Amino acid sequence: MARIEGVDLPKNKRTEIGLTYIYGIGISRSQEILEKINIDKSTKIKDLNDEQIILLRNILSSDYELEGNLKRSQAMNIKRLMDIGCYKGRRHRINLPLRGQRTRTNARTGRGTKKTIAGKKKAPRK
Repeated sequence: MARIEGVDLPKNKRTEIGLTYIYGIGISRSQEILEKINIDKSTKIKDLNDEQIILLRNILSSDYELEGNLKRSQAMNIKRLMDIGCYKGRRHRINLPLRGQRTRTNARTGRGTKKTIAGKKKAPRK
């Protein structure tokens, strides 16, 4: 089992797909990495030899920001927006969509469920 960047890669998957289990690597980036080190993308992860795994580890650690470092930098960027008080930062702070989506009918996750109206009369029982 290959362990790269603190992630156990699934051994029965193709390397092209297996690399996407690492946070920060999608399908296009995994194809780019495999082309760079001349590994066939249809090779299963269990069939990689130690030299290829070491080569993969070296390239990923030197050229790409992945896993914890990437999550940390994203959190710092969001915190910076919140600290300077810009529009996107304010929207982050109150947990609403920040890219122009409507909130009148959608955005239920951020706004919460429907609240009952205080003082509303109930229909009389018959």
